[in-house]
Amino acid sequence: MISPPSTSKPMTSEIENILNKNTVDDLREFIKRRKCLNSCNLTLVYLFHIVQSAGILVTTIAAGYDMKELIWVGVGLNVGASLLNVFEKTNNGISKHLLKDIKSIREGTYVDESECVDEKRDKDKEEKRDKEKEEKDGKDEKEKSLLFS
Repeated sequence: MISPPSTSKPMTSEIENILNKNTVDDLREFIKRRKCLNSCNLTLVYLFHIVQSAGILVTTIAAGYDMKELIWVGVGLNVGASLLNVFEKTNNGISKHLLKDIKSIREGTYVDESECVDEKRDKDKEEKRDKEKEEKDGKDEKEKSLLFS
């Protein structure tokens, strides 16, 4: 029977330091993201109300003067306002999730279950996928040219 390797006191301490550093780094990142989302949402809320009010005003004036083309401009402004509202709601959902993670870090119950995001790795993966697609498209073109020749 093989016994599990024993971890020495310095190694255990080093592991704890790494995990604590990771948790602190996550906390800083979450706070930074929430700050960014909050400032973005503030802008989105103001833009939403401005664009929505402009859409209502344009639609009302156009309907009053029977300007059918201008009515569509007002409708378009209202659609734009709706999109701004969707972005704001999405940001609020992300912000609530970040707040939950911040609270769990504070309570000491935080478990890092987030998706691993490595920009370089993702970029490399995307470039590899694009290259494979180009190669596949090249093969498909070659097969088509052979079929039609």
